[in-house]
Amino acid sequence: MWNGLVHVAKKTYTASLGEGTVPRPLMMPLVRGQLVGLVWVRPLKVGQDALAGIAELANIAAAADAGEVVLVWETHDVATACELPVVGPAPCLNMVLATPRGHVLHQFPYTEQLLSRSTEGWAPVAPDWRPAPAPQPGGVLVPPIQAAVNFSFTPIELDHPDPFGVTVVLMEEDGYRISLTEAFVR
Repeated sequence: MWNGLVHVAKKTYTASLGEGTVPRPLMMPLVRGQLVGLVWVRPLKVGQDALAGIAELANIAAAADAGEVVLVWETHDVATACELPVVGPAPCLNMVLATPRGHVLHQFPYTEQLLSRSTEGWAPVAPDWRPAPAPQPGGVLVPPIQAAVNFSFTPIELDHPDPFGVTVVLMEEDGYRISLTEAFVR
């Protein structure tokens, strides 16, 4: 399952960079080993809004009672959005696999190969993936990612017959892009 998730993340990331954009942070919650879906962070404003928006990815995992989550983000993108120092390799696609018992950080550094330059000023690039360092059990996570990991396993208290369904609707209304797998579509 892990290799499949890494493949999807790298493929999505490569496609977005080829269009001149960096994909927003992504969460993939799993319940009993089944992927719930993909949840991309809402559009963010630099600063506190970015910190909160990334941490709020946890709401879906918590509402689904996820047993594990995978978060995906780019080092420089999150540091810039959250006004944090760049820590670790950059540019780098980061993935953390977390459970209530702990997490393992995986990093996939790359260099950017310029494909062309548009008249609008954006430059599509292709990642040239570099050797990945060894996975880091308990690796240091940037604050909004650490918050998302922590809150993913904190039960949501909603007085509603379908807490997962209402959480999905509320997050979509806030601008999060959610793509549920067939098993979790309600």
